[in-house]
Amino acid sequence: MTEGLCCCQSGNTSDTCCGPYLSGQAIPATPEQLMRSRYAAFFYKNMDYLIATRDPDHREENDRQLLADTCNTTQWRGLVVVKTDDSQLDQGVGYVEFVAFYEQRGIGPLRDLIHGQIHEKARFVNKEGRWVYCDGQMLPPVVWGRNQPCWCGSHKKFKRCHGAP
Repeated sequence: MTEGLCCCQSGNTSDTCCGPYLSGQAIPATPEQLMRSRYAAFFYKNMDYLIATRDPDHREENDRQLLADTCNTTQWRGLVVVKTDDSQLDQGVGYVEFVAFYEQRGIGPLRDLIHGQIHEKARFVNKEGRWVYCDGQMLPPVVWGRNQPCWCGSHKKFKRCHGAP
């Protein structure tokens, strides 16, 4: 962890945002906090945290290998929380729609850098007083407006950053 701003782009510092969750000093109190901390875990390649915060009923035997493969080939570049749905929190269910931006090296002789995104409506459930990631509904990619702030957090317009040809 660094002392700078948290990689989840909450605007908070790492030590007041996802850092305490990843180090085990605190437990996320909301689905959004858990989702942001899971993004940070992907960013920092913290597979133990990702597995621990996954609903045990949805874990697979090969989760660790799949996570390792993803971590070894992906660099996470930005996170945008689109909206949260807290309407069922009293029933132990919460939803967070987010877009996570990434880069991967392509396969083949050119190995071009590929920019991609995961746009998902994630479902979280509260089990034994802890929020866990259950599953998610994949949504169509978000088209980023040329004059919007870039999703990477650079504070530049998208057209002058990742939207530049």
